Amino acid sequence: MNRQAMKEAFIQQFGGSSESIRCFYAPGRVNLIGEHTDYNGGYVFPAALTFGTTMLIRPRSDREIRLASGNFELQGTIDLDRAEYVKEEEWINYPKGILVHLQKNGYTFGGYDVYYYGNIPNGAGLSSSASLQLVTAFGFMSMEGHPIDRVELALVAQRSENEFLGVKCGIMDQFTVAMGKRDHALLLKCNTLDYEPVPFDSRGYKLVIGNTNKRRGLVDSEYNMRRSQCEQAAQELRAKHPGLQLLGELDLDQFEDSQSCIKEETVRKRAQHVIEENDRVLKSVEALKKNDLPEFGRLMTASHDSLRDLYEVTCRELDVMVEEALQVDGVLGSRMTGAGFGGCTVSLVREDAVDAFIRQVGTAYQDKTGLQADFYVASIGDGVSELADCYIN
Repeated sequence: MNRQAMKEAFIQQFGGSSESIRCFYAPGRVNLIGEHTDYNGGYVFPAALTFGTTMLIRPRSDREIRLASGNFELQGTIDLDRAEYVKEEEWINYPKGILVHLQKNGYTFGGYDVYYYGNIPNGAGLSSSASLQLVTAFGFMSMEGHPIDRVELALVAQRSENEFLGVKCGIMDQFTVAMGKRDHALLLKCNTLDYEPVPFDSRGYKLVIGNTNKRRGLVDSEYNMRRSQCEQAAQELRAKHPGLQLLGELDLDQFEDSQSCIKEETVRKRAQHVIEENDRVLKSVEALKKNDLPEFGRLMTASHDSLRDLYEVTCRELDVMVEEALQVDGVLGSRMTGAGFGGCTVSLVREDAVDAFIRQVGTAYQDKTGLQADFYVASIGDGVSELADCYIN
């Protein structure tokens, strides 16, 4: 749906004129390496994408907030004085949770008509939910003239997902959508929020995202169990490291010296992945700065192997897609991206091999799984913003 079509859908939905409608946009994100490290206070290396969620918004004379979407039939309203989570309201809970938590931070809002449209595949692990959250937060704050602190908005969105929606996510998704920079990936230390935009010069290679179309849901998956296992590991490691709060605070040597404190083998495997993945993130950034793309790709693949064998969050579909990707000439590395249990892979593919990659991997994947994959050649874009050329008069 283009912007003109969005404008027409907005007017058809809410009536009135196009006067005072403003347009905001928030991207999805892909994590290049550093998976399941964010809620452990570790390093991640994500990038904002050039597809995401667009929001048209127009003020009302009352305090009612009316919501509609070009992606879902469900419409809804929000009463800011009595907003609470309602399972049946599905996607509406995301903007509702944002407004609840912004109000807890002391911000006030009037009424608005709001229309969303996104082109991020839902449930693919590309942060469609964080995109929806951040476009809502940024847009409503802008409409009210409130000062905008992007880090604050990311933290509000994380808190909303944790407390309002019941998903124990880390900060990576929201931070990337808020702070993304065109042609840069973000090296982020999740426990301190120290970050560095790193130029991503792929020098003749493309990032290709493969959607397995195996749907996964964070709340209904084993995501929260993995987080609990990591918390258990950190607690047991305090026998050797009394001040330890999160696994991401340990380096490889410290972990190797103290891993015997962890009683259960499964919990020890989870911790091993987190510590080694942290190390891979730092090595991958170093490789990128040296323009060593083969080493970057090798580390991507090693990350997938660890997520499969130690953290156990892949699935047959993800593993097949990565295995088939690595068979294609011109592929430097491939891995699952996102929480796992379905969703997407990301591969570093030589530019002249992209068409063959999509054809070859797509055919083999369908033969082995019975599912048809979708592929996207990714570009790295900016974080949430107002689209000045989308003012509708």
